[in-house]
Amino acid sequence: MVEQITKGIKISVKTKYDGSLYRNHRLYHNFSYYITIENKSLDTVQLTDRYWKIFDSLNNTEIVEGEGVVGQTPILEPQDSYTYKSGCFLSSGIGSMGGYYTMVNLKTEEDFRVTIPTFQLSTLASSN
Repeated sequence: MVEQITKGIKISVKTKYDGSLYRNHRLYHNFSYYITIENKSLDTVQLTDRYWKIFDSLNNTEIVEGEGVVGQTPILEPQDSYTYKSGCFLSSGIGSMGGYYTMVNLKTEEDFRVTIPTFQLSTLASSN
């Protein structure tokens, strides 16, 4: 498991290799990742946006950004946590992901970035 705390927000990541599959006559490796966001600060925050940099050793780096995560923009009171599962497809069996979440402090209305620690995706390891 990979973990990092930014401004009182702890991000924990666990990965899983889900096997290979063919899409449009090409072989892809399917990975799941489980992310837990814990609010260890004294303020109520809301996740508003995500930014991912996905590295595939056989492909170009892909940037994915957008509102929320898995269709939600969770609000976390102090000591709350939120966990979600998502995934990605890589052409190779080795890659990595990292990025950040944009959050807003609901008291001060200030936006801030929370680092998503870079984590490895590999067909050789079952989890980080």
